[in-house]
Amino acid sequence: MRPSPRSLKLGWLSPAIGNAGSDHQPIAAYQDRHILPTALPHFDSLWLADHFYGFDRKQDPFLEAWTTLTWLAARHENVMLCHHVLGHGYRPPALTAKMAATLQHLSGGRFILGIGAGWRAEEYAAYGYPFPSTPVRMAQLEELVQICRLMWTQAEPTFSGTYFQIDGADAPPLPDPVPPVCIGSAGEKFGLPLVGRVADIWHAARVGSAEDWTRRLGIVHDSAERAGRDPAAIEVAITLERPLPETDADSAALLDELAGLPERGIHHAVMDFGHPTSTEPVLRFAEQVVAEL
Repeated sequence: MRPSPRSLKLGWLSPAIGNAGSDHQPIAAYQDRHILPTALPHFDSLWLADHFYGFDRKQDPFLEAWTTLTWLAARHENVMLCHHVLGHGYRPPALTAKMAATLQHLSGGRFILGIGAGWRAEEYAAYGYPFPSTPVRMAQLEELVQICRLMWTQAEPTFSGTYFQIDGADAPPLPDPVPPVCIGSAGEKFGLPLVGRVADIWHAARVGSAEDWTRRLGIVHDSAERAGRDPAAIEVAITLERPLPETDADSAALLDELAGLPERGIHHAVMDFGHPTSTEPVLRFAEQVVAEL
């Protein structure tokens, strides 16, 4: 991530969806014009979800994630960029690797590949994409990460896995630096061990109870050690869905919550503030929370 004096780095999640609260207009497009120029100077990263249509209503708009993040990358130049997170089955692995290499080049090295095994089965079915079992999707995701790293670092890379193959799949210009891989997963049987084996960043979604958190983080770390990796090298991100502060008391509560995250081994807090229509609470958050962090 972009260097930060804070022990906790902050991400801004911009909703790609348009719903009743935004008069069915994509929130990310509104934020691009009215909110992000004020907000992003106070954040380390910008995140965008990967779906094709709405949740409350299928007809609610949902901006395609790669196109939108590329648009935002060109308009907001000083933040890292990450999807929240890509469903790997929506795009072939070699295409994902090539798109990532391209965005890394165009953004000046600001891209993080945020990706997961996917979960919205009805969306896969609607678009005609296979949606195999969880163990298969996780194994496919692991092969995808291998393919990406080969295509990002080698000329004429080849790979022959159980599910995917490439043969001389060059992806010039090779990305410099190689994008970190952020895997979003919560499953203790397949997902968290995969994070420990291959991820640079774990998007853990939630924290939960102290006991639950310690157990899940332990699974990641144990898997990393078995793979010969340093568990401390895996950064941890969570998402917090909170309203922006309207009062000093609101700011104090947010500050207290965020300030305690590094003690739990969390490096990134991705903030989902929904659909703010004024920059006043954004500036309050920057002055009373970010500055204090």
